[in-house]
Amino acid sequence: MKRISTFIMVLACTFASAQTIDDVLRYSTENLQGTARFQAMGGAFGALGGDLSALNINPAGSAVFNFSEIGITVSNYHTSNDALFGNTLTNTTSNSLDFNQVGGVFVFNSSNDGPWKKIALAFNYDMVQNFDNEFIASGNTSIGVDNYFLTFAQGEPLGPLRTQQGEFIEDAYLDIGANLGYSAQQAFLGFQAGIIEPVDDNDQNTSYFSNAQYANVNQRYLQNTSGYNSKFTLNFASQYEDNLYLGATVNFHNILYDRISYLDEDGYDAESPVQFTSFDNFLHTEGYGFSFSLGAIAKLNQSIRVGGSYQSPTWYTLTDDTSQRINSNLAVSDIDFINFGIVNLYDEYRIKTPEKFTGSVALVFGQDGLISFDYSYQDMSKAELRPTSDPSFAAENDFIASTLGAVNSYRLGGEYRIDEVSLRAGYRFEESPYADSDFVGDLNGFSAGIGYNFGASRLDLAYSRTEQDVNSYFFDGGIDSAALINRINSNIALGYTLKF
Repeated sequence: MKRISTFIMVLACTFASAQTIDDVLRYSTENLQGTARFQAMGGAFGALGGDLSALNINPAGSAVFNFSEIGITVSNYHTSNDALFGNTLTNTTSNSLDFNQVGGVFVFNSSNDGPWKKIALAFNYDMVQNFDNEFIASGNTSIGVDNYFLTFAQGEPLGPLRTQQGEFIEDAYLDIGANLGYSAQQAFLGFQAGIIEPVDDNDQNTSYFSNAQYANVNQRYLQNTSGYNSKFTLNFASQYEDNLYLGATVNFHNILYDRISYLDEDGYDAESPVQFTSFDNFLHTEGYGFSFSLGAIAKLNQSIRVGGSYQSPTWYTLTDDTSQRINSNLAVSDIDFINFGIVNLYDEYRIKTPEKFTGSVALVFGQDGLISFDYSYQDMSKAELRPTSDPSFAAENDFIASTLGAVNSYRLGGEYRIDEVSLRAGYRFEESPYADSDFVGDLNGFSAGIGYNFGASRLDLAYSRTEQDVNSYFFDGGIDSAALINRINSNIALGYTLKF
């Protein structure tokens, strides 16, 4: 019989570790992207409008435009990760370049003397999250990867963890995942790799012990992620009389996310049966989502503007597939047939992110410049994995509700004009989504930029920097091995706008 070892796929309905609080946070968070002007001013545009990316904050902003225009922005993303693990600090950097924004607005002035002065129709594409990132954590730890497999194996019968007569190991791996679930599948990997052993050598055994002997082990973990969360916006807004702007948007989201991780472990005792272990995992996620937003901007006088907006929950529909591979000096001879070509497919699931409220105020100093401030509130404890009738989702949603909390965000931006030149700066602060900020710290960021107005067009340049401490876990479940990462994202954006 010819052996088939690539792209064997199976539906699995019970992947307890696939969808967790981390997935909810990943797709609920929108990093500061957008036009170069938007980035330079810290995204504080809720009471200003007049910028294509400001539609993400307040959809009434398109009615502030006096002319139709189109704009495009390209950004360079630089990430620096300082990963602390086992008292060892490892730095990793990565770079990527992408067109992160393109859009246009069409302004139609009223031809009569009615109260509605103009309407604006706009479209805009924004990359709200760039997932390109990499970090390496290398150090000494007392928690070996054998604990991961023991956690899942305890309580699992030994019989299904053995390959049957004439059965290929990769077929057994997929079959166990489809019919017995994720825990049994991970126990199968640990047993076939020789990392764990049964207490009793009979098919009814449900207790296991580790073949790894150590006080501490050396681990080297590399995680690489790529992909994006993008948003395409269709907007309608109108100006009522001279001082009120109203708007609405519908947003179509698109997600592509890949995560690959490599774990190498050695440094066991000399008498340990296991002397080295490698365990690699790959996750691919793709999907789409929908949201809408409503907003208003009012001019209280010539200098003061206020704004308010509501951003609905985002309803995502997602699918995952995973691949794994494992090895050790005790692994069975055909262990390599379980590789990244053997793919587990899982049922479609949904994520509902929480709604967001934003209040804004701006001071406009004629043609000389402006100062703007935005405050946003989002209760992350309301995020949900769906369907809620799924027992594993219900348990995870309870954990989300008790672990996450309200996120208060503050954005401050300013612009000063000298003839055709605009100088800009901004500050951003966002609270941790966790009630206990030891898991993920607060985010701090600042930005600066410059723009030149050519009359019919404008060229803008921006630099933005954010910093945040994050505990990044090696696995979605099983054990709590994690690296504490100080993450610094630095973006340089160049944008061009053309009026017509």
